[in-house]
Amino acid sequence: MTDSTGVTGGEPIKVGVIADQTGPLSFVGLANANVARMVIDELNAAGGVLGRQLVLILEDGATDDAVAAAKGAKLVGRDRVDVVFGGIYSSTRQAIKGPVVDEGKTLYIYPEQYEGQESDPLIFCTGPVPAQQVDPLIPWLMRETGAKTFYLPSADYIWPHVLNGRVKEVVAANGGSIAGEEYFPLDHTDYRETVERITASGADVVFNTIVPPGVTPFFEELYDSGFTQRGGQLVCTYFDENFLNMVPAAHVEGLYGCLDYYQAVPDPFSRTLLERYDARYPGDAKFTGGSACSGLYRGLQLWAAAVTEAGTLMQEDVIAALDHARIGEGPGGPAAMFPGQHHLRMNMYIAQARSGRFEIVESLGAIDPQEGLVEVPALVG
Repeated sequence: MTDSTGVTGGEPIKVGVIADQTGPLSFVGLANANVARMVIDELNAAGGVLGRQLVLILEDGATDDAVAAAKGAKLVGRDRVDVVFGGIYSSTRQAIKGPVVDEGKTLYIYPEQYEGQESDPLIFCTGPVPAQQVDPLIPWLMRETGAKTFYLPSADYIWPHVLNGRVKEVVAANGGSIAGEEYFPLDHTDYRETVERITASGADVVFNTIVPPGVTPFFEELYDSGFTQRGGQLVCTYFDENFLNMVPAAHVEGLYGCLDYYQAVPDPFSRTLLERYDARYPGDAKFTGGSACSGLYRGLQLWAAAVTEAGTLMQEDVIAALDHARIGEGPGGPAAMFPGQHHLRMNMYIAQARSGRFEIVESLGAIDPQEGLVEVPALVG
């Protein structure tokens, strides 16, 4: 599946990216496609990798797991790419994993914040996990607001189920309780009865894991109920500036999130990166954290650094280098792969939506992923 030579020059290196450029997540996928083009162009302008140019093969996952799986099969079977990036929903990661990793034995880098627990020698994850989001956010929220009771309206797939398990553990450990927990199909849009139950429960916090397209009508119904006006707290760990564009600002005023990057992060590199992106891609598809732009940027740069260190595209050598790869500058700050875990140690931030923008209310510094060690058998490239 991979070029095993270490000689610089020669044929271009093929990089596959699956981004949801159509369907309910198109506002996210279009931004990810932009990031992939920008990073590949910048790497090529700096001389490429191993003295070879990179060729981006960009596929539309169409916010459909079956489509994403088919595109993954194409990338490894027909295009014979050296690495695959992409996927937002955890169900999409699992769909891509089948043809790319299980069958294609090809390196796969997943860029989105998610529930954790992915452990495969061929998969690296470059977005935040529960130890970096739930563990610091919930105690901080309970301490700062006095909140004690949580309601968990959720989409019915792996990410909300696993994340909610962590939420319940952390809430209980900090003296709180769960007032309700519900799961709905991804395309569910009628949340009137759910909001009635939230109101009747008297919950202090709505910890939301409903996703598009349902999240917009849910937030509208919750706002109309007067939940936040009565002092209720709204939390959504994936919400970022792209998602703010989906809803009226009033519907999510005061919403708390915890991500590896927000546009308000003040470090000079993050600001310059955002300026470069905005100049090249003006419009609504923003460079954001919860939409996986930050994870995709990091993943591409870390992979390029690993290939450079390995001096070859031999997959086992690239994986060995990627296991300890680091970048000194990135969106939100530096990042480093935590050896053995295939997840990143990186800076995290708590932010709050105010007047249609996110303002950082707490900089948490670098946090370890606290994922399990990946068992690495002998790999065949």
